[in-house]
Amino acid sequence: MLDIKCPRCSSRAWIYRGHKRLKDGDDVQLFYCKDCGKTFHDEMILEQFPEVDLELLRQNIRLERKAQRFSDSNRIERRAFREYARLDNATSEYSQELIKLLEKYNLAEFTINHNSYNDRAAGIIHFTDAHFNELVNLTINKYDFTVASKRCKLLVDEARQYFKAKNIHNVLFAMTGDLLNSDRRLDELLNEATNRSKATFIATRIIELMLLDLNEDFNVIVANVTGNESRVQKDVAWSNILATDNYDWTIFNFLEYLFEGAKGIHFLRSADPLEQVVKVGGKNVLLIHGHQLKGNPDVAIARLRGKYAARGVIIDFVIFGHLHTALIGDTFARGSSIVGANEYSDKGKGFISRASQNIHIFYSHDRIDSIKIDLQDTTGIEGYDIKRELELYDAKPSDKKDILSVTYEVKI
Repeated sequence: MLDIKCPRCSSRAWIYRGHKRLKDGDDVQLFYCKDCGKTFHDEMILEQFPEVDLELLRQNIRLERKAQRFSDSNRIERRAFREYARLDNATSEYSQELIKLLEKYNLAEFTINHNSYNDRAAGIIHFTDAHFNELVNLTINKYDFTVASKRCKLLVDEARQYFKAKNIHNVLFAMTGDLLNSDRRLDELLNEATNRSKATFIATRIIELMLLDLNEDFNVIVANVTGNESRVQKDVAWSNILATDNYDWTIFNFLEYLFEGAKGIHFLRSADPLEQVVKVGGKNVLLIHGHQLKGNPDVAIARLRGKYAARGVIIDFVIFGHLHTALIGDTFARGSSIVGANEYSDKGKGFISRASQNIHIFYSHDRIDSIKIDLQDTTGIEGYDIKRELELYDAKPSDKKDILSVTYEVKI
């Protein structure tokens, strides 16, 4: 190949820059010099190599470009194959863990069917925005899998007291999304206990223990809609095929499989992974995550109820989460989160936030009681035993030093 140099500065740091038609009708190959910024064409190169035939020069250039194109194509294909191989290996490992988990356990033999005794009320535990896998280490809040298990245990214990006081035997366990934390942004990636594939199994274990705990006293019906932070894809999606490409959906399916054939624990499948209507005590309750609501919540809920009314379905109550702050109204209730305050809410938004979840009691007559259960302080709470899972999936604790000092003393 010819040693092509820039006619102006003799630099070899040039790139191809397309073609140009000259006044005499010739098509010439353009080059751009990255050192002097001059654009030159193949006829100028003859000044360096006057003995070279122009057609031979152009043929050499075509061959060189073709070789470079082939090299670039191979490089791209090799890179694509490496990425595919990594993804395939990760998926295979994930699938093997899933197969071992599902083959090992069948929890149906541990469940109980409770007689309803013509109950006058039914209960709802609204479980939302657990963000399992998130690590929080603020002066006002700590969160990891161990803290999460304690807060989940506290929620079940407190809900049990309210439900038993009302002689309730049937409870809807309504999961409204964001069971796992997002890892698409760098800040989230740096504050995760383990990767989300491994976190799926720990999250499944914690919810499994919650359902077994509840089933000691109640029949449990499990419903689920997907959130925005647990999605596998980067973009928020509204089609069913992409809305189910979500760890919330995966965890729900794990649980349904683990409890297959169970007495006293039943799972409700919805055709729409983003919205589900469940009849509780004769009233239609709509479950959503909440990221589809825009603006004032009262106006947004009224618009949503109007959509269903146009289809002939009257929505009596809507429960959702998403914003990590509790709000209870007459026709809807927004749940907070298991996490409580994190770096984003505390520093990015300046919010004051506490870990909490809502429970609801629906009576056979026209009455709904909604109660916020504060989960921030877990002093004295044993929590569910997940030590084996934490060791198996290498989950990190939130035990790093917090060096923030709120008050500085200025001595005079």
